Amino acid sequence: MNSATIMALTALVFALGFKFYSKFLATKIAKLDDINPTPAVKFNEGKDYVPTNKWVALFYHYATIAGASVLLEPTLAAQYGWLPCIIWILTATCLAGGVHDFMVMFLSVRNDGKSIGEIARKELGRLGWITVSLAAFFMATV
Repeated sequence: MNSATIMALTALVFALGFKFYSKFLATKIAKLDDINPTPAVKFNEGKDYVPTNKWVALFYHYATIAGASVLLEPTLAAQYGWLPCIIWILTATCLAGGVHDFMVMFLSVRNDGKSIGEIARKELGRLGWITVSLAAFFMATV
């Protein structure tokens, strides 16, 4: 199997995930709508909360989700070969990373731009706040 076939299959999986799984998450789980204004519109003060172009927001989001994947995937490929690495990239991106980032962004928008730690404190109490804050710190440093 040549690399063009692998790239085409990978693009197909991502396209199907975008078309069906993201629509399921947006409509059934998060129940997105255009009625509620975003914090950038609601609290626009020209500094921290500023409405932006959707493409700027997309590439800002892309830059924040890249994380350690640029280090992890080549290491996995070197250790286990290309097939387990491709499977890992597809499943982790579609089922874990993308869902996590989408839901955290959704929760932040619905809670007036608060961080995940502040949301955890409100919804889960002190123990939940400490747990989520430590997990976020660990993920940011690893």
